[in-house]
Amino acid sequence: MITGLQLSLPICILAAVLFWTNSAGVFIPNLTEACYRCLCHVSTRCLTSHECTAGYCGPFNISRVYWIDAGKVTLPEDDSNRNHAWEDCARNYYCSKRIIEGYLEKFGKDCNGDGVTNCFDYMMINGNGGYGCTAPLNRSENGRRWLARYEECRHSLE
Repeated sequence: MITGLQLSLPICILAAVLFWTNSAGVFIPNLTEACYRCLCHVSTRCLTSHECTAGYCGPFNISRVYWIDAGKVTLPEDDSNRNHAWEDCARNYYCSKRIIEGYLEKFGKDCNGDGVTNCFDYMMINGNGGYGCTAPLNRSENGRRWLARYEECRHSLE
C-alpha cells in the first residue's frame, strides 16, 4: 500500500527536477531568460518583427541548418516536414527560444576556456556554429558587431 507521503516524495523530486531544467527537461547551465534576451539582442537587436533575410529568420536570425541541428522544433500542431515549418517557428519568439535551447543542448560547452559555460559561450556558439565555437569572434565585421552588442546587454546577466 502506497501512503500519501510515499507518493508525494517522487512528486516533489519531479517538481524540483522540472524547476532546475528548461522546458525540454534538459539542464543547460546559465541559459536564463536574461541570456535569451541577450542572444536575441546580439542577433537582431531582438526585432521580433524580423522576417527572413538571406536564409536567416526571426529575432534570433536562425537558419534552416541551425533549425535541423536543433531537432526541427515547430510551433504546436505543426509538422516538421512541412516546407516552411522552420521559418514559422524561427519567426515566433517563443518557438525560436526552443530552437536555441535544442541547439545549445547539442552544442553547449565552454568555448572560451574560462572553466564556465555561460551566455558568452552560447553567443560564441551562435556566432561561430556548434563545431567552431572556440574561434575568436573579432576576426570578422559581423563577429565584432556581435561582440559589441553582447557588451551592450552583458550587464543584464549579472
